[in-house]
Amino acid sequence: MEVKLWNDKREREMYDNLAELFAIIKATEKLEKAYVRDIISGAEYETECQKLIAQFKTLSSTLTDTVPNVERFHDTYKMDCPAALNRLVTSGVPATVEHRTAAAMSSVSSAAVVAECVQNFITAMDSLKLNMIAVDQVHPLLSDLSSSLNKLSILPVDFEGKTKMREWLSRLSKMGAADELTEQQVRQLHFDLESSYNSFMASLPTGGS
Repeated sequence: MEVKLWNDKREREMYDNLAELFAIIKATEKLEKAYVRDIISGAEYETECQKLIAQFKTLSSTLTDTVPNVERFHDTYKMDCPAALNRLVTSGVPATVEHRTAAAMSSVSSAAVVAECVQNFITAMDSLKLNMIAVDQVHPLLSDLSSSLNKLSILPVDFEGKTKMREWLSRLSKMGAADELTEQQVRQLHFDLESSYNSFMASLPTGGS
């Protein structure tokens, strides 16, 4: 005896949609694993993944009443597709797009820190030329410079500028706020700043590298 899962056309369409959702989740899981294992290229993966994400979004919008929570649907049918859930529900974009976005953001962030370092170098050197040589004037500028250099991951730990700024900050911390640098100290600090600035600019990757 044939058992019908549905009583009318509307119910049949609902079950068809649920089966389609199940299939999309399973297909996405297989695609994610294939990409991770390098079985398919990034370009092939991205095309197929975008297609599955688009189908998932379209189907999900029609199933909001029947399946208000995709994670619960996944758990109810014991699907064991964590990668698919992450891609379809959490991320919403292919892994290749995520990686490109992260790289672009990292590049923008690094560029901003480089600009900050350059500005801090110039400000510190200019302040000495303007005879701002009291400890409470010099210390904050060198502290800002040291902080911005430490934020830039492309610089080695023993980078000249980092070392020099640490030495100067240590020296200044032992002096009083109103104390002023001697002419010799000012000359040495300016030399260290200029030398560190030149090393900093030389250490930056060029456009072709």
